[in-house]
Amino acid sequence: MPSLVIPYPTFDPVLVHLGPFAIRWYALAYIFGILLGWGYARILIKSDKLWGGRAPLTVIDFDDFVVWVTLGIILGGRIGYVLFYNLPHFASHPLEIVQLWNGGMSFHGGFTGCVVAVVLFGYKRGIPVLSLGDLTCAVGPIGLFLGRLANFINGELWGRAADPSLPWAMIFPTGGDIPRHPSQLYEAGMEGILLFTVLAVMIRLGALKRPGLILGSFILIYGLTRIIGEHFREPDPQLGFLWGGLTMGMLLSIPMLLVGLILIVLAVRRGAPAPIEAIR
Repeated sequence: MPSLVIPYPTFDPVLVHLGPFAIRWYALAYIFGILLGWGYARILIKSDKLWGGRAPLTVIDFDDFVVWVTLGIILGGRIGYVLFYNLPHFASHPLEIVQLWNGGMSFHGGFTGCVVAVVLFGYKRGIPVLSLGDLTCAVGPIGLFLGRLANFINGELWGRAADPSLPWAMIFPTGGDIPRHPSQLYEAGMEGILLFTVLAVMIRLGALKRPGLILGSFILIYGLTRIIGEHFREPDPQLGFLWGGLTMGMLLSIPMLLVGLILIVLAVRRGAPAPIEAIR
């Protein structure tokens, strides 16, 4: 092992065994991501100053929405992984589709599931869809951060080969004897900490007063950071590099740049709506 390469701090992906059941770090990442995001959303909803008046939804509304968005994340994430990353395998082994404990979730699928949940719940409750989307995206980086940390703990989705002189290059248990980028930590920093910070600052500056602005910014910035992160991440072995050396993650993120930009422009042009208290 080159002297500058950091040994991977091997973790047990299972936190604790309870008889035949196992509590895994990856499952906890989803659970705590949802719980922490739920708590942060409640704080945002209660701040009239951030919305320029009363928020367009209540805390109770969001409490009910959590069930919808959780289903959207899980179902969308799994369906997205099946369709985008390993369709031939699952077509031959359809019973494995429901075996979530074996891993295999797609952010782009999970995000699509969230969009469906936002639209359906918004129309059902009479809540502005863009504002509900803003709130959902404001808390989303929390789950992304924890999810990438769980990827690192599991020793999965490791990075491409790195120069052995890179001080933080690591040799992962399932990645051979090649020093690699700890790309999971890169993504945790960009998709989690950086994205959360940018959106939080925008919210403090009044972004929630312009419906769709946080939603568009989340989509645009995530797309950019995911594309950057994919340059350090080893492609999925069953897919490898695709057209022009692009990865599936890049291809799915490129349309996000255009969609995010369009939503931002429309939000800025639309301006802030009148405060709810002023509507009679």
